Amino acid sequence: MNRSALAAMIDHTLLRADASQNEVARLCDEAVQFGFAAVAISPCWTVFCADRLMGTSVAVDPTIGFPLGANTTSVKVAETREAVANGAREIDMVINIGALKSGLRREVEGEIAAVVTAASGRRVKVIIEACFLTAEEKVAVCEMCLRAGAAFVKTSTGFAPAGATVEDVALLSRTVGGQVGVKAAGGIRTYEDAMAMIAAGATRIGSSRGIAILAGVPGHEQ
Repeated sequence: MNRSALAAMIDHTLLRADASQNEVARLCDEAVQFGFAAVAISPCWTVFCADRLMGTSVAVDPTIGFPLGANTTSVKVAETREAVANGAREIDMVINIGALKSGLRREVEGEIAAVVTAASGRRVKVIIEACFLTAEEKVAVCEMCLRAGAAFVKTSTGFAPAGATVEDVALLSRTVGGQVGVKAAGGIRTYEDAMAMIAAGATRIGSSRGIAILAGVPGHEQ
């Protein structure tokens, strides 16, 4: 995979609580410079990023219900609607993990569908926080995403005890069967990490180390 093709699969990410406006501006400028797919940011920066990225191919991708997924559905829907109004072109939302673990699958699926509806055609990436789930639960939530109209199922927030694994990406990929994308995120820091996830079936990579990942492309000079 060449450098530009890999860059187009990466969501350039900055979700630290102490991220400054200057850092967010740099994130946007780097995304344009390197050709990343999107900037993944906290919702408070959506307008700022949309203005800075206007006229570029880089999508603004705010997070919803982040990082715990424990907001009520109405709050996630309101967050999503506001994000769309503020210029979001993609949405990353965290499922209600506790509800899934409690067997409340109808409620979890209903929430995913409500966020997809609120996104008004913008791509929704559903974060399942795979490290907390059994294999059966991972499969079940993938099937929910298919029924609810999500665009991607995503492994992790990057804020849990563990992030993406090759095994999880492969399981998600097998389950969705190419009908939706698979976003691997959490702990992906090198070119080798990214390529392992892509080989397992990832179609998007979320990382705060996108530039370092590209620097590892064979034949690329620093």
